[in-house]
Amino acid sequence: MSYSRAIRIEFNHCDPAGIVFYPRYYEMTNSVIENFFRDAIGWPFEAMMAAGEGVPTVRIETDFRAPSRLGDMLDWRLGVTRLGHASVTLRLGAACDGQTRLGALITLVRLGADHRPAPWPATIRDRLAAHQEAP
Repeated sequence: MSYSRAIRIEFNHCDPAGIVFYPRYYEMTNSVIENFFRDAIGWPFEAMMAAGEGVPTVRIETDFRAPSRLGDMLDWRLGVTRLGHASVTLRLGAACDGQTRLGALITLVRLGADHRPAPWPATIRDRLAAHQEAP
């Protein structure tokens, strides 16, 4: 099962040439992840933060395959590639009109209230596992 979300490229995403300025893609990946945790996992970032917990990014691998332009509608897809004791690796991809624009592998680590890695709660782990891609 994968999670999807559409994001339209806006003026604020673009450089003077009218294409996405690459750091803006990282803002979009974070938005997709944040909405995934809210919509699909049922554990919104605001609940994590209220409990003093979080899921910071510890690794990103990105392939920029084609430019995205002002007005493009990117179809983002997210799947779980690896679920560890306290970490998860997510595969994100963005496409427009059938053309892949970006691919990324992003690893997050769950931090407990003591700001140290903590195991996933069973319900969260089960929900993440439901989005795991077949090997």
